[in-house]
Amino acid sequence: MVAKFYGRFYSLEYLREISNTGKDGVSLLDLSEAAEIIGLKTLAVEADIVQLQDVIPKPCIINWGNNHFVVVYHQDSAKVWIADPAQGKYKLNNDKFIQKWIGEEAEIENSGIVLICQSTPDFYTFNGKEPLKGSWQYVSNYFKQYKALIFQIVIGLFLGSTLQLLFPFFIKSIVDIGINNNDLSFIALVLIAQLILFISQISVEFIRNWNILHVGSRVNISLLSDFLIKLTKLPFRFFDTKLPGDLIQRFNDHERVQKFISSTSLISIFSILNLLAFGVVLLFWNKAIFIIFIIGSLLNIVWVLGFMKWRKSLDIKKFEYNSDNQNSINELITGMQDIKLFNAEKLKRWSWEKVQAKLFNTETENLKLEQVQRAGALFFNETKNLLIIYLVAQGVLSTRLTLGMLVAIQYIIGQLNMQINQLTEFLKSMQDAKISLERIGEIHLKENEKVIEENNIVFPSEGDIVLENVNFSYAGINATPNIKNINLSIPNGKITAILGPSGSGKTTLLKILLNLYKPTEGKIKLGELNLLSVNPKLWRSKIGVVMQDGHLFSDSIAKNIALGEEIIDKRKLQQSINIANLQSYVEYLPLGYNTMIGPEGLGLSQGQKQRILIARAVYKEPDFLFFDEATSALDTFNEMLILENIKTAFKNKTIIIVSHRLSTVLKADQIVVMEDGEMIEVGSHEELTFVRGAYYQLVKNTMELGY
Repeated sequence: MVAKFYGRFYSLEYLREISNTGKDGVSLLDLSEAAEIIGLKTLAVEADIVQLQDVIPKPCIINWGNNHFVVVYHQDSAKVWIADPAQGKYKLNNDKFIQKWIGEEAEIENSGIVLICQSTPDFYTFNGKEPLKGSWQYVSNYFKQYKALIFQIVIGLFLGSTLQLLFPFFIKSIVDIGINNNDLSFIALVLIAQLILFISQISVEFIRNWNILHVGSRVNISLLSDFLIKLTKLPFRFFDTKLPGDLIQRFNDHERVQKFISSTSLISIFSILNLLAFGVVLLFWNKAIFIIFIIGSLLNIVWVLGFMKWRKSLDIKKFEYNSDNQNSINELITGMQDIKLFNAEKLKRWSWEKVQAKLFNTETENLKLEQVQRAGALFFNETKNLLIIYLVAQGVLSTRLTLGMLVAIQYIIGQLNMQINQLTEFLKSMQDAKISLERIGEIHLKENEKVIEENNIVFPSEGDIVLENVNFSYAGINATPNIKNINLSIPNGKITAILGPSGSGKTTLLKILLNLYKPTEGKIKLGELNLLSVNPKLWRSKIGVVMQDGHLFSDSIAKNIALGEEIIDKRKLQQSINIANLQSYVEYLPLGYNTMIGPEGLGLSQGQKQRILIARAVYKEPDFLFFDEATSALDTFNEMLILENIKTAFKNKTIIIVSHRLSTVLKADQIVVMEDGEMIEVGSHEELTFVRGAYYQLVKNTMELGY
């Protein structure tokens, strides 16, 4: 909003990217850095409510409720106008504003932090990445291949409007000619013609609706499919900043866009055609009635448009609360075991009910809006209708209008009112679709995982993996570096174990090696090949991985093991089952490895899950194996057996094992000890034990504890 105030537009996703927004939000310093990137001058100051009004230039940014930031864009002596990314624009009196701005210390402290943002000449010349705002052109491209069907739909709309236009003339003829002349045969003839037209209209509508369904369904599938494709192309870091509920709600947004484009918009074209056709007839019959209808309808539409900002604010709130609700329900279901074990049923239910209360309040506000909006629209509509009835009745009494024209005009007014109602609904649907399209566009504007197309890359058959001055930090300039200045050579064909306490950076380092995270500094080489410049998919095709939070899908054991393979190789499947010591478990099952397992391995023990994940990693006979706490849930016998199987099957292959268990790493050729993101020791078990450093202390403590 600050950038828009000074005359430039930037997409939300771009601003989130340069401000390093993560799951934990963003800091004021991050916002300041982002503002300066696009050419705004910033200054953080402490101010009270009076200084905020008299001294601080608007718009400015403040902390809000200790959980996010808002923009103050206007203020007077009694109220403050807020632009809130969570709720839209609104205003508060000074007391409520201070409570949200300063918080619980409001009674003691009377000032808060303000970030002043002002434009510089660089702001207007900055040519950084500036994605275009989401537009209808993005969606309209999906309809180009259905031009013939859309043409048929439009023709059907014209025919429908033409047929509908004939009905008032039939009504007028029945009353003025048939009834006045007592001509029953004429009335019968007109009614037969009206019946034929009605059947024709139904037939046209039937064909039109089937075409709309055909086009709409195909476009919706394409929209959702492309959205899913886009998600799969995004870098892994993107999913560190998004909760599942947020993404699921964006899937639901597609339905609103599809419904608007394929149904509401086409029906609105039909309404406009009918409005024009019946309006011309009404104008021809009586100008005064036409003018009253136009004035009443315009007042109705203006009244509806006056509530659009309120509707948008409620829609943003509802999206946020529905996302929270989705996450809350998911946690309740997946975490039921822990909820029961710790008698947390009531607290978790209360937590869910709080979300429901927010949703209920939003729905109440929405109902209030709809009622006020509808009451005003009904007032203008009924007042207009009463005036028209009066004028028509007056015209009939003065013989300027016939009785047939009275009935026909009433029919026309009824049809015109219906079209106006459909147009107001169209305006509401268009706003909803636009909001949804902007949310969908935020995802489509994100950069894909960088893919380097190099067809001639040959992975060296021999060569160490070498890390040179590798550093890594999570999003945010104030974030503590997770990996600090790592210089390490992982020998080819050997087992390297990375050891360290929880939070020491072991898994983060592994994800960097897997090319899930890009280091902020440094190089990673395989022999002379720069792994950071290789297509991630090509590198991942060479490796087998078991992560500590590996996922099992609702599918057969075989398909879970041969993940990503269309045709399962039975030899490789059996070999992987043997290596992971799964054969006795699989043989016990009636359907063997074709047995279906539940989502996330429902019904399996943690040890069984880990063995299936190990089987998946070794199935494709990779050149490199990466294990992240892969045997933490296994008993000592199974752990030793599986590790020995892997060592035999993958002799002369490079294996990297991340663990905090000493028993897992004892047979490693090289042991790397990490602490607080730094590599503090490297060597074999014998070498590190001899120097009596951190590894020696770990061995000593483990032996004393009897592990």
